[in-house]
Amino acid sequence: MFFLRVRLSYGIEDLAFRFGVSKGQVSKHFHNVLDIVYVKTKPLIKWPDRDVLRLTMPTSFRKFFKKCAVIIDCSEVFVERPSDLMARAQVWSNYKHHSTIKFLIGITPQGTISYISKCAGGRISDKEIVEQSSLVNYLLPGDVILADRGFTCQDHVGMYMAEIKMPPFTKGKKQLEKYDVDWSRELSLVRVNVERVIGVLKQKYTILQNILPVQYCEASTCGDTNVTVIDKIVHACCALVNLCPSIVSQD
Repeated sequence: MFFLRVRLSYGIEDLAFRFGVSKGQVSKHFHNVLDIVYVKTKPLIKWPDRDVLRLTMPTSFRKFFKKCAVIIDCSEVFVERPSDLMARAQVWSNYKHHSTIKFLIGITPQGTISYISKCAGGRISDKEIVEQSSLVNYLLPGDVILADRGFTCQDHVGMYMAEIKMPPFTKGKKQLEKYDVDWSRELSLVRVNVERVIGVLKQKYTILQNILPVQYCEASTCGDTNVTVIDKIVHACCALVNLCPSIVSQD
């Protein structure tokens, strides 16, 4: 029942009809199993040791990005429109033109998901979600983050002696130097891996493509930490994706 919900995004009413039980029983079973999966899969999302990371660095990273620790991007999940006006403003995404919840995801050069932030309202910018997340707590001096142009948080990352690299801005420049062109091309080729991982995540766990109930944005107690239902769903789906073969060639 749980996997029919997260893998195939079957609705609560649909599952209740299929299994011949009430909607309340389906909902209770889903949340109980979700709590268990959330706790049991925590070890599957792990920030790797630097030595292990660099020892197993794919060939495509070794020329320009051998110090890469993580590749980051944001993804959004649709939610129902809240009735509260302030909450409605917080979850409205100008990019998606819909009420959404946004989360930051980071993958290793090897293609495994190594970081997920807490979910935030879709209104938050890429820069803000990085600054409010715990990502920098995992960085070591000299680490490099690869990101898209929206992540203009060099100062924040720089305080931890790390660096964020993005495609160069061409505004005000007639032409880029040859090295910058080659570097940008290589960056695009490796940075696209995080987009591919997000694509696999949503393809395998189609609940992340649906419009989720606004109640899933509410915090529910799990152990000693308050996490929302959406946080648990995202974490569980990401952890299970890490059990699949990597989309990055290890040659």
